[in-house]
Amino acid sequence: MTTTARTAPHVTEVADGVYAYVQPDGSWCLNNAGLVVGDDSRSLLVDTAATERRARLLRDEVLRRSPLPPCVVVNTHFHGDHTFGNSLFPEALVVAHERTRVEMSAAGLHLTGLWPDVCWGDIELTLPHFTYRESMTLHIGGVRAELMHIGPAHTTNDTVVWLPEQRVLFTGDLVMSGVTPFCLMGSVSGSLLAMERLRAFGAETVVPGHGAVGGPELIEDNAAYFRWLQETARQGLAADLTPLQLAHEAAPGPYSELLDVERLVPNLHRSYAELRGAAPGAPLDVGALFKEMAAFHGGLPACQA
Repeated sequence: MTTTARTAPHVTEVADGVYAYVQPDGSWCLNNAGLVVGDDSRSLLVDTAATERRARLLRDEVLRRSPLPPCVVVNTHFHGDHTFGNSLFPEALVVAHERTRVEMSAAGLHLTGLWPDVCWGDIELTLPHFTYRESMTLHIGGVRAELMHIGPAHTTNDTVVWLPEQRVLFTGDLVMSGVTPFCLMGSVSGSLLAMERLRAFGAETVVPGHGAVGGPELIEDNAAYFRWLQETARQGLAADLTPLQLAHEAAPGPYSELLDVERLVPNLHRSYAELRGAAPGAPLDVGALFKEMAAFHGGLPACQA
């Protein structure tokens, strides 16, 4: 897929030496990344990109702002749009939650099969070299970066990167901006708990996993979506509607302006499962629900990667 003006990435300095790499419009596989450059020219990269071409664009932008390649890459979760570009940063130690490594290994390059027409390029799965369980702290040239596992929420293995002195929070896909949240592989109730934890950081700048950079209002917007989703699911269960039937009746509700509204279908399946007693993060049939989501959408959702 050729990059157009609509999908061309841009870089914003959100604090001294801290950058948000944003790939518009933030829809399927157009994720954000982050860069932290220390005072000794060492740097930390938060997430990579989905395709070889987009990962090379990211690398070019990183090297425009730092004389050295990143010494550390943090993957916020296992999804390929945030991890497939790891191999384009061979100098870096890749760090992630312990379940991110497990899930990455299990998923492999499966994402490429969902959109076979995308030019994925020469991508090679590069698993995390170093994993943590609850939290860890990285020191990058005088900048303290705190990594914390939060979830299950978007997935079972979400990491946020918090810069306490700069008041900048990289949320990965726990938070979306102008894009429908997605919790098929995580939890609705867990996402609501995650929003409480994110709120407690007191961040001034929030770099979401997809969409435009914002402030703490992004956390509130996502929390409101999950509350609406949970209540909608309760009503659907009471009316004995399937998630797909409910999606046709409810969609897109007050969130019609968000991208990728078709995510409502798997999100409702996740909420139904929890309301029926399933544990947060309990496995669902991702392949089947992706097909159901595509049927609701009227075809395969577009991927501009």
